[in-house]
Amino acid sequence: MAHGLTAYEILEIAEKMERNAAEFYRKAASLCHDPKVSKLFNELAQWERHHIQIFVEMKEQLSEKSWQLGYYQPGRSRSSRPQVPTPPVFGDRADPSRELTGRESKIDVLVLAIQKEEYVIAYYTGLREFVLGKNNVQVLKDIIREENRHLKILTQSLEQIGRRRPGDL
Repeated sequence: MAHGLTAYEILEIAEKMERNAAEFYRKAASLCHDPKVSKLFNELAQWERHHIQIFVEMKEQLSEKSWQLGYYQPGRSRSSRPQVPTPPVFGDRADPSRELTGRESKIDVLVLAIQKEEYVIAYYTGLREFVLGKNNVQVLKDIIREENRHLKILTQSLEQIGRRRPGDL
């Protein structure tokens, strides 16, 4: 492959996915009748917005570094980039009504969020074949590490709920 994805392009993909995820969770919160589940969806949306900010800051740092080192490529055309599809895990329309009824339990919400995070991690892992250069691979690893941290928090939350008695939610 002549042209691989740059770290900046990887972060653009990540930012788009996080925006879709935040929108998905925000809309999901509005569908839920259970205030605790709605609150959880709002918290998930907030996590995704935090990820967006992290990725925006990483892009800014990369841009500054590229300018300083003389590597900035302002005219890199889309046609020279490898064609990498953004996964449909949250979709471009981020419409949760196709997956949710609004009557899901907190456990159902956590399981759904975990499945989505696992899918996103698998997607980023698969992106490695499109990435050239040690620095670009490191950015991808950083994104995967952040998503794994998110997955760990969700999994721990699910485990804690599983240990509670049914009336404790």
